[in-house]
Amino acid sequence: MSPRWSVNIRPVERGARISLGLVGIIGGVLLLAGSPPGIVAVLEVLLILAGADLVVTGMTGHCPLYAWLARRTVQADRRS
Repeated sequence: MSPRWSVNIRPVERGARISLGLVGIIGGVLLLAGSPPGIVAVLEVLLILAGADLVVTGMTGHCPLYAWLARRTVQADRRS
């Protein structure tokens, strides 16, 4: 049985995505805790969501944007 999504992110990039994503989530939460409501709060929530996206794509090893752009997968790179 094949996986639903193919791994299309290299291990080094996966680690970087997870690290930067966690920094974004933690930074966004810390900034959100001390900021007044308004446009700044919206931007901080977007930072948290972007961080969460990086963590999820890093953990799964699949980036939908890479797939949509037809970026070569890790498996294809190993065959060449």
